[in-house]
Amino acid sequence: MTLAERIESLFEQSTPTSEHEAAFAELQAALNAGTVRAAEPDAVSPNGWRVNAWVKKGVLLGFRLGKIADMSVEGSILANSSRFAGQAGRLSFFDKDTYPIKPMTTANGVRIVPGGSSIRSGAYVAPGVTCMPPMYINTGAYVDEGTMVDSHALVGSCAQIGKRVHLSAAAQIGGVLEPIGAMPVIIEDDVMIGGNCGVYEGTIVKRRAVLGAGTIITGSTPLYDIVHGIIHHKRPDHPLIVPEGAVVVPGSRAIKNSAAGSDWNLSLYTPVIVKYRDDKTDLGTKLEELLR
Repeated sequence: MTLAERIESLFEQSTPTSEHEAAFAELQAALNAGTVRAAEPDAVSPNGWRVNAWVKKGVLLGFRLGKIADMSVEGSILANSSRFAGQAGRLSFFDKDTYPIKPMTTANGVRIVPGGSSIRSGAYVAPGVTCMPPMYINTGAYVDEGTMVDSHALVGSCAQIGKRVHLSAAAQIGGVLEPIGAMPVIIEDDVMIGGNCGVYEGTIVKRRAVLGAGTIITGSTPLYDIVHGIIHHKRPDHPLIVPEGAVVVPGSRAIKNSAAGSDWNLSLYTPVIVKYRDDKTDLGTKLEELLR
């Protein structure tokens, strides 16, 4: 049986066995190496991606198998304090023993700048990635070559991040484990995500798109394209897709047919495509390469 077939079968069994543990260990090693992904490019799919639901079942299986363990870090943080003379400092962490911190060395070729960042085991982080503190990459995520994960940025569980992406400070890329078959958030190659942006609910951001600072995109948010005069929506058969090269900024739309609009002049937030990426936009984002 393949690993996928084993996990599909074991996931339905409620009583953990050594077979469960072996299958999960094999999956976690493959996720760490990037040879297995929760979602992957698929030229046949209408949106260009295929969800590997069995991988998410395996990740959930790991939580089921795990037991709360002490993962605290001992140190000498308090050693120079007269009040705590002779005592070692201790950063306390308690989590499932199946999901420790991802083991990494300089051989991984990843810059993890000092300051409190964390990468959970089961996440793939490719050579050339830069992690600015503090940031967090959750299990099942895939972060490809040359990407910058800036301070306070989050890459959620099973999210897929392409090559040469910039996740600016405080950018939030949502994760998903359930429902099992749901599309995770996917950020394709050469995308620029501005500061304080949020991308959630299985949205796909196609290559070379730019999200201006503060842009929030969810599956239930209509995306207005004023260049082409169309509105992009999530539909039952496919996720919300930010088109290739789109430049998206925060906008608003007036509330109509309601006292909230006519009397109070209220409006609702919506992201707006104001242009498509050109040489001027590329020049503005080129500066990011100097930091990598």
